[in-house]
Amino acid sequence: MSRNGNDQVAPDVDVVVIGGGAAGLTAAVTLGRARRSTVVIDSGAPRNAPSAGVHMFLTRDGISPADLTGIGRQEVESYGGRFIDGTAVTASRSGENFAVTIDDGRAITARRLMVTTGLTDELPDIPGVRELWGRDVHHCPYCHGWELDGRAVGVIGSGPRAVHQALMFRQWVSDLVLFLHSAPDLTAEEEEQLAARGIRVVIGQIDSLEIVDGHLAGVRMADGDVVARQSVVVAPRMVARSGVLTSLGLQSVPHPMGLGEFIESDAFGLTAVAGVWVAGNVADLSAGVIGAAAAGMVAATAVNADLIAEDTRRAVAVYRKSTHEVPVDAL
Repeated sequence: MSRNGNDQVAPDVDVVVIGGGAAGLTAAVTLGRARRSTVVIDSGAPRNAPSAGVHMFLTRDGISPADLTGIGRQEVESYGGRFIDGTAVTASRSGENFAVTIDDGRAITARRLMVTTGLTDELPDIPGVRELWGRDVHHCPYCHGWELDGRAVGVIGSGPRAVHQALMFRQWVSDLVLFLHSAPDLTAEEEEQLAARGIRVVIGQIDSLEIVDGHLAGVRMADGDVVARQSVVVAPRMVARSGVLTSLGLQSVPHPMGLGEFIESDAFGLTAVAGVWVAGNVADLSAGVIGAAAAGMVAATAVNADLIAEDTRRAVAVYRKSTHEVPVDAL
């Protein structure tokens, strides 16, 4: 840090981006192209790490999450962005700026903060689900439905949206079973819908997933029966990774559709704390990778506009002072 002409401690950078996924990297590229000094703090634990590929990302369909991140990092660096590998623990006001502490004890200051830390999937407490998560256990039909064609698939009901999820996956899967498990009892209308779409219903609690040679072989019920399946679908409770935001007084709130908890913001990602923006899954639980990237770009343009407004106010103040202090006989 350095001191400016007003003896104020100058920040290390214009913007600190916390989180190095699609949203954070796109934000950093956008800010770099706007000639803003930017640092990205990333823990290296992306939500989609277990997935074999990213889909519906134009020109990058099927790319591995690691490769997409690697390319993104190169692009950030090409515009002068820097990276800190670590976890941002807390953030706080430091005069007009923000101070971010990292888990290794380091600290960095910035004029603005962008938080793109994503979310955590809280999975059903069924043995085998976490072990196969991202491989034979899925949640999004648009992300994985194409690859499930021709496979025997089960939907594990764990909430009121179980029937909706089963009807969605039926678009991609013909051999589909809905395990009611802990979902509510079916209404007469739901029973009719499922029957009409050829979706078999299994009533009863699930004991565990049967794994053979590292892959799903079936779903074991509490009564001991095993229903052969090659893949299953779950509905995780999605919770924003909001620890660093909590230190700023921002709390996650329940999602209106019951999907989990997210951080509220305006259409450009601005939170209730001035100078702090969010983008990606931390603010939009259902956003895909390309949607998270788009949100990162939008939020970054808002951050830059806010900085331009501040730069202009400061320049006007200096200009007024300089013109006021010029001696009349010198004009």
